[in-house]
Amino acid sequence: MITFTVNDNDCGQRVDRFITKALPDLPKSMMYRLFRKKDIKINGRRCDISAVLNAGDVVTVYVKQELSAVKKCDMNFLNSPPDFEIIYEDNNILIAFKPVGLDPHSNSTSSADTLIDRIKHYLYNKKEYFPEAENSFSPALCNRLDRNTSGLIISAKNAVALREINEAIRNGRVHKIYRCVTVTPPPKNQDVISAYHRKNDNRNIVRISDKYADGYKPIRTGYKVIDRKNGLYLIEVTLFTGRTHQIRAHFAHVGAYILGDGKYGNTALNKRYGVFRQALCAYSLDFELPENSPLAYLNTLELSAPEPFREYFD
Repeated sequence: MITFTVNDNDCGQRVDRFITKALPDLPKSMMYRLFRKKDIKINGRRCDISAVLNAGDVVTVYVKQELSAVKKCDMNFLNSPPDFEIIYEDNNILIAFKPVGLDPHSNSTSSADTLIDRIKHYLYNKKEYFPEAENSFSPALCNRLDRNTSGLIISAKNAVALREINEAIRNGRVHKIYRCVTVTPPPKNQDVISAYHRKNDNRNIVRISDKYADGYKPIRTGYKVIDRKNGLYLIEVTLFTGRTHQIRAHFAHVGAYILGDGKYGNTALNKRYGVFRQALCAYSLDFELPENSPLAYLNTLELSAPEPFREYFD
C-alpha cells in the first residue's frame, strides 16, 4: 500500500495522471487493473479513473511496494549553475533570456547543463522549490526555443501557472515577436505570408510547400523590415502559427535566408559574413489571458529581451 497527500501543485488534475507521475515505474496496464479492482482510493473511497484531485486529498494505491517505486527525488539540476538572465519574475512565473548555445531542456544529444535545470537550481536556492515535497510537479518551461535561437522563455513555478500558460499558448493568447537578420531581402518590406509545413522527424528538418499536400499543415508568418545595412536586413517577425523551424524554413522558402543558419540558410553568404549561428531571437511577448484567469494581471506587461543584432546595423 502506498499513500500520497495531495498538495497545491497536485490538485486540479485527474487521479490517473497524478499516479502516472507519482509512480513512474507502475505499468499503465497494472494501474488500469487497480482502478477496475477498486484498489485505488481517494480519502478511503473508491474512485473513478477521471476523478479530479483537490488539495488535501489522500490517494491510496493498494499495490505491493516492490512492484512500483515511488518517484525519486531528482537533484541532478544542482549540476547546472543557477546563472541566467531574468527578464521578469513573480510568485507564479519566471521569464528568462536564453542565450545561444544553451539547451532549454535535456534531450538525447544535449549536455547536462540546461536552462530548466539552471532555473530549478535558482528556485531551490531561493527556497521556492522543494523537490522532496513534490509528488508530481517540478518547475517547467511553457515554450521552447532551438539550442541556437536566443530569446524569452516562460517558466511556470507552480502547477496552476503551468496549466494557465499552456492553455493560453494553445489558444493563441500568448503573442510572440521575433527578430532576425537575413542575408537577402524578403519579397516585400512588410507582409503576412502563408504556406504549408511538414516535419521529417527522422532528419529533424521541415519542408515548405505553397500548395497543400498530404501530411502538410498550414502556416502563417508576418514580418516587416525595420533596418538594413551592408546587405543585411533586420526583420521583425510575428508568428500566427508555431510550427517547428517555421521562421527559418519559411523565410528560406521565399528566398530570405537567415544569417548564420546552417540548416536552411545560404552557406556561401554565411561564410562571407563569418557567422555560423542563426541570427534569430524570440524578442518580445505579451499576454491576452481571460479576465477570470488567476494570471490575468500579466496582460498589463510588455516584456522584451535586450535588443538583438544591433552590432550589424549601428
